[in-house]
Amino acid sequence: MSQPKYTAESLAPRIKPFLLHLIKNAGFQLKFEVTDAANPHPEFENPEVVVRFSGPDVDLLLANRAELLLALEHLTMEALRFPPEDHARLCFDANDYRILRIEELRLSAAAAAEKVRRTGVPFTFSPMTSRERRIIHLAMRNEPGVRSEISGAGSRRQVVIYPEEPARQEQAPAAPGPVSPIYSRRTRRR
Repeated sequence: MSQPKYTAESLAPRIKPFLLHLIKNAGFQLKFEVTDAANPHPEFENPEVVVRFSGPDVDLLLANRAELLLALEHLTMEALRFPPEDHARLCFDANDYRILRIEELRLSAAAAAEKVRRTGVPFTFSPMTSRERRIIHLAMRNEPGVRSEISGAGSRRQVVIYPEEPARQEQAPAAPGPVSPIYSRRTRRR
């Protein structure tokens, strides 16, 4: 197993001052801890470091599908100048939101796949983050008879589940057969 690129010990001195300043200026009543990750769904999301929030204002972070929590995560990565390829290595969470959301997305993917198989009609998810789209795609790997693709651009990107196209069979050109009787009679009359 390879060594993690980031650890709580290496990131905490950079994350704490930024978040403390941001939380204080925003007037939130929040506490947080920076820990090394232990993820029960490594096939879907496998961060190296997790920032876990607690306190009276946690519900504000989790409102609207955790919009504020995800915004804090994004701002922190930008402030720390995380390269885009490392964004999955750091994750913000509160009240086990991430684990519950992964399970919700997995169940939604299974239900959508079943509906598409039953009806033959594509199913389009609401726009979601790249991490959430990835979870849907990974969940679809185990669903027979359907495939997933991305539609839209920017923040409007959506996962669409389609019925799997039947495999096209390569057909050899037909060998010339006997001349039809109608054709041959016409030919003879001339």
